[in-house]
Amino acid sequence: MERSFGVDEAGRGPVLGSLFVACVRADPAVLPAGIDDSKRLSPARRETLADELRADDRIAVATREVTPSTIDAPDTDLNALTIEAAGATIDSVASIGADAKATADGLAGVVDACDTDTERFGRRVHEAATADVEITAEHGADEEHALVGAASVVAKVARDAHIADLADEHGPIGSGYPSDPTTREFLAEYVREHGDLPPFARRSWKTSREALAAAEQSALAEF
Repeated sequence: MERSFGVDEAGRGPVLGSLFVACVRADPAVLPAGIDDSKRLSPARRETLADELRADDRIAVATREVTPSTIDAPDTDLNALTIEAAGATIDSVASIGADAKATADGLAGVVDACDTDTERFGRRVHEAATADVEITAEHGADEEHALVGAASVVAKVARDAHIADLADEHGPIGSGYPSDPTTREFLAEYVREHGDLPPFARRSWKTSREALAAAEQSALAEF
């Protein structure tokens, strides 16, 4: 079957904010020029491409948000949540603008693999989707397949908009990644001021636990 959709995510690693998974279904020939792995594109270019993808009636786009509270739930893990969201986005695009032939023949697509075992990851995404689909999972698929690159752009733009909204409400929070000094400073200051983590922090992340521990140690030292 000809590849007709791609799936990718943005925001697996951050300590702040949600994970976003996106799926783009289209004939690769109708994708906007310049589609690439979102990390290779400027924010402005990503936003332009995402707008073009959503505006084209020949292209079906679906996203799913996985919130920090869901990520922190003790009875799941990030791979399982990514897989569940990927299956949901595939089901969404499979039901949008599907012509009779595509529905009869099934759909085939590529998913950017988050697991070290690509076959296992692809199999689990296939099980998570209820649509009649054939799935191939690959590492670095957003660099090799235009449809996966398109999905990476959509997911990244959704994630960036989410972080921008949080920053509008709470002030500079950085990228949300543990390696970002602005993010770490924001977390430390928020915990010092409020005695707890912000509601959009992933409490199970090591960075969050360290921020809470540091505030507790500081309080004890002052006492």
